[in-house]
Amino acid sequence: MSHDSRSTPALFTQVDITAGAQLSGPSDSHESAAEQVSLLRNILAAQDRQNELLEELVNQLSAAQRQRATELGQWKQANPELARNCRTAAEALSQVQVEFLGNMTREINDNAEALMDGEFMLNEFVDRFGPRLAHLNGVLQILAQLSSTPNPANS
Repeated sequence: MSHDSRSTPALFTQVDITAGAQLSGPSDSHESAAEQVSLLRNILAAQDRQNELLEELVNQLSAAQRQRATELGQWKQANPELARNCRTAAEALSQVQVEFLGNMTREINDNAEALMDGEFMLNEFVDRFGPRLAHLNGVLQILAQLSSTPNPANS
């Protein structure tokens, strides 16, 4: 890791704030105050614009979320039996997930030192449990979304 011989600009500068640092006359003070007021107005205008942009962003995101919720609600109304089956499957698969997590945590607790000491053991553990856990969580998430009851606050 070598350092560049090129110089980089300083991130911070020094400002002299001592009492004896270049005292200015009354006219300079008035100009300085006017400049500060101008800068503060510019900052305020920039913050107002930033707030407007954030409001627009929130409106866009919530509109998309409302659209997805509406489409999901329509799908559930069009497929009520499938939505109920998804709920039943999600509950059953949740039990499977609990058992799987129990087995995984027992494996971790029984082999904690080997997992910490050996990269091979850790890789074997991740290969054994990782993909199944990720896929199981994905399937559970889909089933839960398709089976959940609509939130009355969003309706």
